[in-house]
Amino acid sequence: MSMAPVSPLLRQVAAIARDAAAAILVVYEQDFAVQRKEDHSPVTDADLAAQHVIMAGLEALDEQLPVLSEESRIASWKERQAWSRYWLVDPLDGTREFVKRNGEFTVNIALIDGDEPVLGVVLAPVTGDLYAAERGGRAWRQEHAGAEWQPIATRAITQPPVVAGSRSYGGHGAALLRELLGDEVVETPMGSSLKFCLLARGAADVYLRRGATSEWDTAAAQCVLEAAGGAVLDLTGARLRYNRKDSLLNPEFIAVGDTAIDWTARLRAADV
Repeated sequence: MSMAPVSPLLRQVAAIARDAAAAILVVYEQDFAVQRKEDHSPVTDADLAAQHVIMAGLEALDEQLPVLSEESRIASWKERQAWSRYWLVDPLDGTREFVKRNGEFTVNIALIDGDEPVLGVVLAPVTGDLYAAERGGRAWRQEHAGAEWQPIATRAITQPPVVAGSRSYGGHGAALLRELLGDEVVETPMGSSLKFCLLARGAADVYLRRGATSEWDTAAAQCVLEAAGGAVLDLTGARLRYNRKDSLLNPEFIAVGDTAIDWTARLRAADV
């Protein structure tokens, strides 16, 4: 069976992400200041530099769409309700990891159509590792600029299951994971949206997030994981969706690689 090619639009957005990564690394390789936003989350010059590059790149595309980004003015719910398609961006996902200089942060760019992500690019600036996908197509990995685009896919769950976790937020949700997976699991700590990418390339099985995330934290990586064969579900078992309410906070969720398992039934049986 012939493999669907990487579309011109996906290549264009990947190039924008690589340009943003270059701007991030300029700051990363220097001393930098950390400021605090109103919600007390950290922000650096790298976040703002990447934002500038991404906005300029998206504005140069043929289709002109609204952009919703963590580092720009947040459009009101009244305004967003009129959007059928828009870009959802986190210029630097994992600012805490950036500040720690552990390399586990990403550039996230997603295209939302209706309430679902239909194109997603996730790029780790330090390694150059890029993940990308479109609705109806394959999920891809490009290990560095200029490398071949390789198709990726999730795997059947292993025993014991490998759980992708967060370095910055610890083991919140361990009790629920035991109910869903059993007592024996292997933990793989990882920052930012790279946790989804571990699942998408068959290197982990489950990522449970209990606690706050925003829609720009998950959309691009959800698109990649779904195209690779996985799913992102809220804790009722419903697919994670976007731009459906005033708040931009996601519900708590679980990302899974093996969709042959009835995760909805497991969640209903668990003490969520």
